[in-house]
Amino acid sequence: MTEIVLASASPARLGVLRDAGLDPKVIVSGVDEDAITAATPADLCLALAQAKAKVVADDLAGDTLVIGCDSVLEFDGVAYGKPDTAEEAIARWNAVRGETGHLLTGHCVIHTTTGRTVSAVGSTEVRFGTPTDAEIAAYVASGEPLKVAGAFTLDGLGGWFIDGISGDHGNVLGISLPLLRRLFTDLGFPVTAFWQSPTS
Repeated sequence: MTEIVLASASPARLGVLRDAGLDPKVIVSGVDEDAITAATPADLCLALAQAKAKVVADDLAGDTLVIGCDSVLEFDGVAYGKPDTAEEAIARWNAVRGETGHLLTGHCVIHTTTGRTVSAVGSTEVRFGTPTDAEIAAYVASGEPLKVAGAFTLDGLGGWFIDGISGDHGNVLGISLPLLRRLFTDLGFPVTAFWQSPTS
């Protein structure tokens, strides 16, 4: 049986996959994200996803599908990952409130037995709300924005300040199920073959 490995430490990605019937093993890649650059935000998240999947796949024996992902917020043509400081997170929110950006997630799947690699980028439009200065300060003080690309979540405290999205909500959480299904299919694997039986 082909195994699935998620090359990501993201609890949100793991949660999406588990809620959708998969039970991947998690192996964190340890890739130095700051060492990778690219011409565009889409190219950057794709390059990071590919690097994470490759590092993990190269260390595995056996028949495995390795999933690598990386997300950035594209705003005014610039890629924003996790903010380094609280001050940076506050500045980010001051810039995006009332505006629209795109959450981009690079996806890469490697089949270790054949070495075949498929990859693509998912994009979801995010319409930011207009939190007050006090609300932004409280949100940043929670620590949540420092842990996620774009300094916001959709399914956590940040959800209070997102007016809406256009596109796949899972992509904003860090992994797009429809896109991942297409990548699995491209490699010859129907995703339904990996669904876990529900436990009582």
